[in-house]
Amino acid sequence: MISSDVLIPKILALFAFISIFTTVGIVAILIFESVNFFRAVPFLDFITGTKWTPLFEPAQFGVLPLIAGTLMVTVIASIVAIPIGLGSAIYLSEYAPARVRNIVKPILEILAGIPTIVYGFFALTFVTPLLKLFIPQVEIFNALSAGIVVGIMIIPIISSMSEDAMVAVPNSLRNGAYALGATRFEVAVKIVVPAALSGIVASFVLGLSRAIGETMIVTLAAGSLPNLEFNPLKSIQTLTAYIVSVSSGDTRYGSVEYLTIYAVGITLFVMTLLMNILAGYISRKFREEY
Repeated sequence: MISSDVLIPKILALFAFISIFTTVGIVAILIFESVNFFRAVPFLDFITGTKWTPLFEPAQFGVLPLIAGTLMVTVIASIVAIPIGLGSAIYLSEYAPARVRNIVKPILEILAGIPTIVYGFFALTFVTPLLKLFIPQVEIFNALSAGIVVGIMIIPIISSMSEDAMVAVPNSLRNGAYALGATRFEVAVKIVVPAALSGIVASFVLGLSRAIGETMIVTLAAGSLPNLEFNPLKSIQTLTAYIVSVSSGDTRYGSVEYLTIYAVGITLFVMTLLMNILAGYISRKFREEY
């Protein structure tokens, strides 16, 4: 009979290989189908074109409008999420009593458990009408509303990871600063945050990579007009929103229009991969060991 000491490592190794094979399979499908697409559409036209009308005549396959819409939503989300997430992390780590922290942190992390389609309806039915009260020219579908709600959605990622990084900073550093006469705010900003910088920046990058890949919020709230402009009050279309719109079943399987799903998908994959590589690099470069 095989002992558990021999069997369990093999089972765990199997699980690890399943995740690796799944990732390899996804990447292989994206590459294979994208190659078929780029046989019909030149890669340079795809990556530099400013018009995206693959379902209309004449069909144009410039992906820049989708990339611009995705980045616009991500920038707005970062403006919302980074200050609030970092401020929440500093409060929970340096100011909040243990009892308050044990209550506030789980409540804050509930935001991560809300389905994104609920966030999308929240953006469309609450945030957009609220914005119209202050900015009458804002359109029903707009990048500003979607970006704000995506920012709210990624606050728990930034807050939780940043707070974990700050808690890991040794108390000896804090006590040394207090002994020199520093205030609590000075300790938080000048000692703890720099010491936890690698974890904090990694939380920013991972949160923003999550924003880049968000689907339902931008599909419901941002619209479906792939315009290459940078006005957040107007309707735009993101990479993920386009994939959703074309995957509805109205496009003929195997056609160039259908293959745009994979071309856009691999573009999104490369963007998020670069963000994660950047997060790993920053974590290694600025990591402090105590």
